[in-house]
Amino acid sequence: MDSQTNNLAVTLFSEILTVDQLARANVARVLPKGMELSHFSVLNHLAHSGVERTPAQLAKTFHLTRGAMTNTLGKLEWAGWVHIRPDWDDARRKMVAISPAGMQARDAALAAMTPVIAGLVERVGAEKVRSVLPVLRELRQVLSEHE
Repeated sequence: MDSQTNNLAVTLFSEILTVDQLARANVARVLPKGMELSHFSVLNHLAHSGVERTPAQLAKTFHLTRGAMTNTLGKLEWAGWVHIRPDWDDARRKMVAISPAGMQARDAALAAMTPVIAGLVERVGAEKVRSVLPVLRELRQVLSEHE
C-alpha cells in the first residue's frame, strides 16, 4: 500500500474511534441511574431477539470474553433486569432472558437516548447520515470477516 492509502486508513479509523468514544459518552450520560452502556446493549439484544441466550452466545455476539459477559450478566441479574436459569438439557449451561423489569429499563434507556441520537442526526443532516450508512455497513462486514 502506498503512503496516501495508509494515511487515509489511519485518518478513517481515528475518526471512527473518536466518534465511537464521543457517542458512547453522550449516550451514557442520559442512561437511567445504575445502567451502563454495556447493560443497555445486552438488554436491547435480548429484547430484539425475543429468545433466551447462553452467556457464551452473548459473549460471542458482543466480542467479549466469557468472564466479561458473566460480570455484566451478574450486574443485570442483581438489578432484576435479566433472569438466569439452568439449561434443562445441560445443567452445566445457563440460559439468560430479559425480565419484565429489564424490558422497562431498556425502554426507559431507549426513550432517553433517542433525543440525543436524533438531535445528532438533525444537526449533521439526515441526507448526510443516510449517505454514510452503506459505507459504515460495508466496513463492519469486512471487519467481521477477519475475526
